Amino acid sequence: MQQKRNIQIIEWEDLDKKKFYSFGFFMTMTIRATVYPATLIRTRLQVQKGKTLYNGTFDAFLKILRSDGVPGLYRGFMVNTFTLISGQAYITTYELVRKYVSNYSEDNTIKSLVAGGSASLVAQTITVPIDVVSQQLMMQGQGQHLSRFRVSLKTEAGGSTNMAFGQTRSIITQIFVSDRLMGFYRGYVASLLTYIPNSAVWWPFYHFYAEQLSKMAPSDCPHLLLQAMAGPLAAATASTVTNPMDVVRARLQVEGRTSIVETFKQLLAEEGFWGMTKGLSARIISSIPTAMVMVLGYETLKRVSLRPELVDSRHW
Repeated sequence: MQQKRNIQIIEWEDLDKKKFYSFGFFMTMTIRATVYPATLIRTRLQVQKGKTLYNGTFDAFLKILRSDGVPGLYRGFMVNTFTLISGQAYITTYELVRKYVSNYSEDNTIKSLVAGGSASLVAQTITVPIDVVSQQLMMQGQGQHLSRFRVSLKTEAGGSTNMAFGQTRSIITQIFVSDRLMGFYRGYVASLLTYIPNSAVWWPFYHFYAEQLSKMAPSDCPHLLLQAMAGPLAAATASTVTNPMDVVRARLQVEGRTSIVETFKQLLAEEGFWGMTKGLSARIISSIPTAMVMVLGYETLKRVSLRPELVDSRHW
């Protein structure tokens, strides 16, 4: 390595791939289920004009809970679970690109930045169509007047499962009839402009914060604890930097807009600078526990997936 590190980074070639993917699927599913309500609230806050429906994150949580109950916080979740595919693609791309870049540079910041951006590009190509459908489902119920498409919320014979699939089928049909296949990639460029920088910023800051914390912490402090603290710090940093484009992305996908520039201009004209911060608190609230769980899960996943002959050579 370029410099002596207190915290050792487990690289792709150190892993038992079967364990890595098996445990990774379970980890990703757990994280998404935990933070999904905050994702739904963030989307509704970003799409609403001013404070026409909700006054903030906590107000939105209470109103959705009173209006639709706990299921209301999980609208579109079944569709969103398909992003597990993009999650695995993200992890694989990140690790493989890190390995490739290491042939040209041992600088960890460069490896993290390039790998993070590349992983996000691959993941968003898979994720955007799923997001387009799941975000329309998120807006149903109390927020349906903010959406281009609406579905009947009457319970169908056969229970809630049939109703969920019926609503999903209805949204997919409406998107296709209205916009054809390109409708499923509405906001794709805005998503790339949001998540590629977000990912490219998150990884270098994650390693940076972990290193700084390791210098301040006692020598016997568990590395996993330092990494669990570094993850949320990096998430808050990346979320703050990329939130303006995330607001634009949400409006493009939910309202059916086509121009990033015009959407940005209208948002500034109608709501000023503070419009750029819409949903930021909900985004940070969701990203901090996501980052903590992801770091704990991801670093633990890499530890349990470490090839047996390397276990004794690592200090955690």
